[in-house]
Amino acid sequence: MGFLSDVVAWFTDPENWTGTFGVPNRMLEHILLSVAALSLATEVALPLGLWLGHVRRGGPVALNPAGIGPAIPSLSVLLLCVQWLGLEEWPLVGSVTAWLTLSLLGLAPILINSYTGMRDVPDPLRESATAMGMTGFQQARGVELPLAAPLVLAGLRTAAVQVIATATLAAWVGGGGLGRFIVDGFAVRDYARVFAGAALVSGLALSVDGAFALATRSMLRRARG
Repeated sequence: MGFLSDVVAWFTDPENWTGTFGVPNRMLEHILLSVAALSLATEVALPLGLWLGHVRRGGPVALNPAGIGPAIPSLSVLLLCVQWLGLEEWPLVGSVTAWLTLSLLGLAPILINSYTGMRDVPDPLRESATAMGMTGFQQARGVELPLAAPLVLAGLRTAAVQVIATATLAAWVGGGGLGRFIVDGFAVRDYARVFAGAALVSGLALSVDGAFALATRSMLRRARG
């Protein structure tokens, strides 16, 4: 019961909920970094995946590197970025090296799912759209994308959860976010703080995952209706 009581005491301590080092500010830092990384990954991977899936060309060229990416440890990428960019920080984003590392992590699921969703649209539907006189853009937007949307959203969901969970690494290069509780807790052997940081990150990731799940179900209901 000693450790559990320490965790409860940590969460109920008002000092942990105020100021620059408090939970609300660390949560905001974590969210801003994650949103910035997911936005960059989406801007790069989503249009590329949708276009490649629409034309059904160049898939292996894009998907093979995307598949290899997740196999490379994020910490290794982070340390390489530190050697290149140092510990530079930008407003809102925070650690630039962490931002780029997390963006790279989010590329693969978005690219793979968007490509696969567009590529797997049945041929009869494509042929019907062409017979109706639709241009390639009209066909992609009006026929293929609505059918691919659930799989595309699943890719965004996977990327978001991975980015949020891995954003704790920012603390290892002097960045902010919820990972600070884990890193600082280990430094002083305050394992209640470590547990609290891990619990907060898990709670945030599960909340985002649940939001994407609800959005996907809502989209499927509207499509069936």
